[in-house]
Amino acid sequence: MAEEKPITETSSYGKDTPVGRPDIDGRAGVFVPTEEFDINNSTTFRKGAGIVGFGNHDGTLTVYFESNRFDESNLHKWENKARKAYDRMVMGAPTVSKGKFDARFLEQVGVIDGMGINLKHPERLTQWLAVSDLSDTAPEEPVVRWKNR
Repeated sequence: MAEEKPITETSSYGKDTPVGRPDIDGRAGVFVPTEEFDINNSTTFRKGAGIVGFGNHDGTLTVYFESNRFDESNLHKWENKARKAYDRMVMGAPTVSKGKFDARFLEQVGVIDGMGINLKHPERLTQWLAVSDLSDTAPEEPVVRWKNR
């Protein structure tokens, strides 16, 4: 009989994960790193990054991220980072702030589209921002609507 895998060894790529790069205003996943991702030794993204993306047919995830590496004041809040990454993704803008990852390194915590963000697991985002020492950047509510839409 096959041994059951612990939850930490399973993938976050599931039926709720959008597949393929979305068009403008389309739906994408919102992700945070799992415990298997070594954020302290990562050269990919910094702690507290806004990470959005989609599933690929091979079971991997393509993500775009914004880490606010230049400490821009308009990117202090996490939701602004996530929106900037989302805008880059849907516009197909050239960027080094994207990557393809094994799905076990990222956990989907919600969805983002042209209207806003809907966090299904806000506690996981809160944990990611606390580990990043950026708790003050967390959204006030699990649903964030863009004010200019």
